Amino acid sequence: MGRVIVGVDGSDNSRAALRWALDHAAPDDEVVAVNVWDIPATTGLEGVGLNFEEFEAAAQSALDDAVARFDEVDAARVTEEIHQGHPGRVLMELSEGADLLVVGSRGHGGFLSLVLGSVSTYAVHHARCPVVVIPAASD
Repeated sequence: MGRVIVGVDGSDNSRAALRWALDHAAPDDEVVAVNVWDIPATTGLEGVGLNFEEFEAAAQSALDDAVARFDEVDAARVTEEIHQGHPGRVLMELSEGADLLVVGSRGHGGFLSLVLGSVSTYAVHHARCPVVVIPAASD
């Protein structure tokens, strides 16, 4: 596959996307686990008084936890990246040089009744490489 970008927000669906990418990757493929954080829209006033380092630390923690769940992962094969911004837009930008983008069908945000979450929908419509959307586990 080459370079594979995986959106990982710490949700069960994003961990399933990472699992799928690892299961299908060849030993020489580069799997990049990416967590994108943003200031919640409900904060208003451009997030005045918020500690941005806490948002980034929480994103890093969720990413570390997701990657650590796969103890057979070769550290040279999986890299982690944290970005700030709109998750769909950041993943679209990262897809520019990728061979594949893998996302879960739903993440932490939004309405659970949606078939596809906003980020996976954005990825399907705007990514610059093929996209794999891993469906939610059945309840």
